[in-house]
Amino acid sequence: MSSIAGTAGAALRWLAPAQEQRPIAFRQGRIVPLAEFWRHVCAIGADIARSGARADASMLNLCEDRYRFLAAYAAALRAGHRVLLPPSRAEQVVAEVAAAHPGSYRCDDAFVERALREFADGAAGAIEPEQIDAQRTVMIGITSGSTGQPQSYPKQWGSLHATTARNVQAIRAALDVVRARAPGGADSAAPRASSHAAAEAARIWVLATVPAQHMYGMEMSVLLPLIGGMAVHSGRPLFSSDIARALQDLPQPRVLVSTPVHLRSMIESGLAFPETPLIVSATAPLDRALAREVERRLGGVLLELFGSTETCVFASRRTAVEDAWQPYEGVRLEPRTDGTLIDAPWFATPVLLQDVIELRQQGGFTVRGRNTDMIEVAGKRASLADLTRRMLAIDGVRDAVLFQPDRESVATVRRVAALVVAPGMQPREILERLAASVDAAFLPRPLVIVDALPRNEVGKLPRERLLRALRERHA
Repeated sequence: MSSIAGTAGAALRWLAPAQEQRPIAFRQGRIVPLAEFWRHVCAIGADIARSGARADASMLNLCEDRYRFLAAYAAALRAGHRVLLPPSRAEQVVAEVAAAHPGSYRCDDAFVERALREFADGAAGAIEPEQIDAQRTVMIGITSGSTGQPQSYPKQWGSLHATTARNVQAIRAALDVVRARAPGGADSAAPRASSHAAAEAARIWVLATVPAQHMYGMEMSVLLPLIGGMAVHSGRPLFSSDIARALQDLPQPRVLVSTPVHLRSMIESGLAFPETPLIVSATAPLDRALAREVERRLGGVLLELFGSTETCVFASRRTAVEDAWQPYEGVRLEPRTDGTLIDAPWFATPVLLQDVIELRQQGGFTVRGRNTDMIEVAGKRASLADLTRRMLAIDGVRDAVLFQPDRESVATVRRVAALVVAPGMQPREILERLAASVDAAFLPRPLVIVDALPRNEVGKLPRERLLRALRERHA
């Protein structure tokens, strides 16, 4: 039976007066200490109060700048408001989320910047310790719709505290691996942190290429600095050259939080990157060859995380050397015919995921696919993920996805379709090569060559985007 960890009154650890000079962010070429951040939070809070937002309101946090997002989120917490995390900042999506949550208000970069311009130094006074009830809902994550319609998942404060603590432990453990393998051991690597937990974490700097509105981005670039004691770069670099420059901004040890799409682009760019002790990846499966190359080129360890909007992160693995995932301490996994039931002491209720797993004797698990990933054609069964993997293994194919469209989406029977990025290749040539490893029943028809797959900000492929691209190119 699940129960929220840390009973009512879990403290906001970032509001510790003794840590006023702790770095919380790198912004506009300088380090921002906690005391300055607190003043900004109070300034935003004052503007929210003047706007007339209800006491039980929800904030639609649309800030693209990570520091502004962080400060706005903290201001919402102080005001007693929930924060909504829309899967996209597209106007239609935002409008739909707002309509589903009456009384919500928008907070974007312009709103935050106006509040910061109007605020006077010292107006907020000293940092005041505050508490939030562990069972209070402080945010609502909304899925991207990659497997269907977007769904909302409320998050309670105690649960976020617990999962953040385990993310911090996983990051520290991975950094210990880097220190241990350095010549001379830990003493010759990055400077050793003090024994105080917050002081140790404050020496860790995070750069994320994912948006804060995504649950992965929220966990790794908002909750880590807010309640995990780390510090974060305010930017969200997309191009490889921008990522290299942003990494150079940060002291050691630094952590790059990214996705397989961004990491592959970085490796293919041929650029040199600053030494980065830890690289974190999520949102899509990462193949071992890419993981090893990332470790070689950036000189660190790559930690792949497993989680979802429903559960937050609950397992990790070092993909370059491990196949099995290791669940966080306290996580319980129950394989079922329709997926896997995930539970932990900090969950409000157990969560059924569509991932089909196989438990290992050592306590880990491997993923066999998703319940919705298994398809049947002409009485035969296959995994779409495995079919896509075989497509990607074809020389000349740079990116691809195989999926089963709705019957009305194309003028054929309900078979397998594919969108493929393969410059200079023809569909017939790709199909001939794929036929060597795939049953004829699962060869994709139509197979459409595209310039790029319709990925969202974190590299996922929402189903509606796939269907739209297929209709446009197969009309």
